Amino acid sequence: MNLIVAVDKNWGIGRDNGLLAHLPGDMAYFKATTSGKTVVMGRKTLESMPGKRGLPNRTNYVLTSNPDFAAERCIVVNSEDELMKALSAFEPDDVFLIGGASIYNKYYKMCDKLYITKMDADLNADTRIVNIDEDGGFEVVSESEPMTENGVTYRFLVYERKK
Repeated sequence: MNLIVAVDKNWGIGRDNGLLAHLPGDMAYFKATTSGKTVVMGRKTLESMPGKRGLPNRTNYVLTSNPDFAAERCIVVNSEDELMKALSAFEPDDVFLIGGASIYNKYYKMCDKLYITKMDADLNADTRIVNIDEDGGFEVVSESEPMTENGVTYRFLVYERKK
């Protein structure tokens, strides 16, 4: 399984149930990386998306404790067991955690690869994830050159689980 997320320098990922910055290059990277794959998200993440529906050209799983929840283009699962059973039908390299914080923090240790967009700014997040650099279980295997959009400098990093 993989994880993909954009973080500020304090490992913040969102504010007011939205993204911290509008970075077209990061959105294109996210789309290219996850297109044709299986994505896993929580209900709040789904509800923060345009139209409150699953992403096109992906198999969308939403984990929620609400047994009555339904959303367009989504497969809803209500437990970790149900989610893991469903994901076992896919190649682990084709599964991406896409948020939010509770999904990232609970399942990141099950991932072999982490695609992290690091923004070089404190963007006043109210939602954070674990600091992967302090975790010790992953190492950076690639890092892009810095880019700047809308006043935010960022780069793409790929971490892999240490062997």
